[in-house]
Amino acid sequence: MHRSSALGTKAAGRSESGTAGARQQPVRTATPGGTLESVDAMAAIFRPVRAGNTFEETVERVLTAVKLGLVDDQERLPTERELAARLEVSRTTLREAIRSLREAGYVESRRGRNGGTFVTYRPRESHATASLDGIHGAQLNDTLIFRETLEIGAASIAARSVRSERELGHLQQCLEMAASADLDGYRRADSRLHLSLAQLTGSPSLVAATADVRMRLNSLLDSIPLLERNIRHSNDQHSEIVKAVTARDPERARRAMADHLEGTASLLRGFLA
Repeated sequence: MHRSSALGTKAAGRSESGTAGARQQPVRTATPGGTLESVDAMAAIFRPVRAGNTFEETVERVLTAVKLGLVDDQERLPTERELAARLEVSRTTLREAIRSLREAGYVESRRGRNGGTFVTYRPRESHATASLDGIHGAQLNDTLIFRETLEIGAASIAARSVRSERELGHLQQCLEMAASADLDGYRRADSRLHLSLAQLTGSPSLVAATADVRMRLNSLLDSIPLLERNIRHSNDQHSEIVKAVTARDPERARRAMADHLEGTASLLRGFLA
């Protein structure tokens, strides 16, 4: 799977302890607000948490960025000072959240000049026979209806919005990443593409809502098998959506997204209903 160049160069040859004498390698660092990819999506996810459950929400925000692939395996999280400022939490709260994620195996700490907190999360394998304990038909319907309302509207708005060639180029890059992703990386590449469409609307609230519904959707999708034919079909539909947005044709984009979402809904209802 191709990796977005927006986040830098892959880290290699590093031990967790930063052994003396080892050649220092450049590391990939996710920087909210610092790249085209992260301007809306990462800023929306790493938004200030609400008072009352600051620890739980801090853990949730970091996990969301990790599970959606915005901070990928072996990438370094933003610095403690930057993350604490963005989330508007104390550095003590952030350290507790990072420690919990480290103990759960989602991140690790590395020392040395290129040290920091690095993501070690890899998506679990899909299981065709996995059950959805506690998930009822009403909850499945709720997720699908919420997604339909958000993403069809986002596609239409993105198509009628005047965006720069650079932004449209990023959308095309996300399309190519999804088309070339292997089975293990497909879910995250797919998520990035849908988030990039939401970014083009210029609405941080819509990006945040899309990220939230995508987390719910991915939990459902992880419980059904990845079908290669469906992936090929989805990639064709992705291409049609991107063409419609690039051509600034809102109605075509709306129809293309509606068709795409209905295909996913049919699979989920078939396997899970």
